[in-house]
Amino acid sequence: MPTLTPQPTMSDFQHYVAELEIERNFAQQPVLAKCLLMGEEVGELFKAIRKAEGIATNPHSTIGDIGDELADVFIYLCSLANRYDINLEHAFRQKEEKNKQRTWLTR
Repeated sequence: MPTLTPQPTMSDFQHYVAELEIERNFAQQPVLAKCLLMGEEVGELFKAIRKAEGIATNPHSTIGDIGDELADVFIYLCSLANRYDINLEHAFRQKEEKNKQRTWLTR
């Protein structure tokens, strides 16, 4: 069972996800499958947010906790980044440098 340090870095999270995928026999799932599974998790997150915001949901539907659903999305995000050998921290920093050059419209 993989473990995380008490204050993991983004690279630690990505390494952890890579190890848990091996342990759980998910490492060979193709990218398209991961994308579809991540989409399902995003849908579950949206349902949890709808419930938290008091928006009607199917009373027969199982609705998860927002934190759990965010964690599921994050796991799939790390998995996809790993499959393309993308360091998420580096990608985030590069994207923010681009964003700093943009003009943002506010309401």
